[in-house]
Amino acid sequence: MQASAFESDASFGSRKIIIRRNPRTGKPQAIDASWGLEPWEPDGKPFKFIRSEGRTFPHQRCLVPASEFQVTNGDRKFRVLLDDGNFFYLAGIWRPSSGDRDVSYAIITIEANPDIFFYQDRQGAVLLRRQNMAWLDGTQPEEALLSPLPKHSFIVEEVGPKGLADRQRVLAL
Repeated sequence: MQASAFESDASFGSRKIIIRRNPRTGKPQAIDASWGLEPWEPDGKPFKFIRSEGRTFPHQRCLVPASEFQVTNGDRKFRVLLDDGNFFYLAGIWRPSSGDRDVSYAIITIEANPDIFFYQDRQGAVLLRRQNMAWLDGTQPEEALLSPLPKHSFIVEEVGPKGLADRQRVLAL
């Protein structure tokens, strides 16, 4: 499996590989899942992100492997990478399939770290590779895992106007 860029502006229902504990065997497994969760309430709105504050996530945790993620500020788009170039995981939760809906997931958000706060005030909860099993198994307190990384953990690079990031990368030599 290869980590790829996580596109936070991807459409609801787009597909991504997640890692979760298999409900039958308890072993870690990588599966293809649909991004975004349907609301519990009949009149609620679907969502792709869930705030960590005031919540706990004791069950159905998942990891989303990523090499980078994007943030936007107005009409400008930026890519965010770990300063050491390593891939990482975004903390998430998943729901089983039901009716015509496949297994789906949402990303847990936290307050942005100081490197990202200049661009936006929230970000997906980044887990370093050494933290992946602690998240899946709940072996460390959530507040230790769902917290911003220290300043200078990320490199932030502008990739161009929102919606034109891929074209900008092609034109840059």
